[in-house]
Amino acid sequence: QVQLVESGGGLVQAGGSLRLSCAASGRTFSRYTMGWFRHAPGKAREFVARTWPTGSTFYVDAVKGRFAISRDNAKNTVYLQMGSLKPEDTAVYYCAADSTPWSLTQREADYDYWGQGTQVTVSE
Repeated sequence: QVQLVESGGGLVQAGGSLRLSCAASGRTFSRYTMGWFRHAPGKAREFVARTWPTGSTFYVDAVKGRFAISRDNAKNTVYLQMGSLKPEDTAVYYCAADSTPWSLTQREADYDYWGQGTQVTVSE
């Protein structure tokens, strides 16, 4: 069982930055693919980025070049550094863990564990 706790959300002006953190319990964190998803009002929850145990990363086009996912396996923590934020980035952001180490999936159904979410609001 893995428990995930996000932090770092808040209100920021367009063009600003935020860093989200996700602290994980459990001794197998380093083996998991870790992902970030977001859920905006009126939209389906969508995949944002993921990192493999080695630190290799992948991003959807909407955030590529603006967001950076990273992980610290010694601290059981994954981060999402968000820059050049836009109002359309407003959403509840969730971190998630996939027990498949080299997962390529972007489907939320394939992720085994989820955090409670943290709100990010980007104003004009």
